[in-house]
Amino acid sequence: MERTFLMLKPDTVQRGLIGKIIGRLERRGLKLVAMKFIWMDRALAERHYGEHVGKPFYEDLVAFITSGPVVPMVWEGKNIVEVTRAIMGQTNPVESDVGTIRDDFAMDLSMNIIHGSDSRESAKREIANFFTKDEIVNYTRVDECWVYPR
Repeated sequence: MERTFLMLKPDTVQRGLIGKIIGRLERRGLKLVAMKFIWMDRALAERHYGEHVGKPFYEDLVAFITSGPVVPMVWEGKNIVEVTRAIMGQTNPVESDVGTIRDDFAMDLSMNIIHGSDSRESAKREIANFFTKDEIVNYTRVDECWVYPR
């Protein structure tokens, strides 16, 4: 199984959508293996969005992600990066396919509900930014044999 990093952004928390989004991921058959509820400080935000330093939207991005609590998570499943990117929808909600998280819950590029790693390499880096190895739980869900046939 592979792992990826997802984070529910401040707009998700403020709008009371945490359970709805986690429920969608679980219903798809993905497994939650780590989760926190934090208020990200600027240093962590800068580390998380380091690849965007110098871009015109960088300061607004950091200001938004530090404006309220967030829910960083680690999810597990086969082809997890591709599956979660498809479930989330396009970064710009206007371009998202019908039925994706961003299509259903977001209206604006700057407040687009959820962050997800865009590659396995990014997932490893982002997971390490938010979680220690001891904070990630290894377990078997009872429905795994029905989600992933052997």
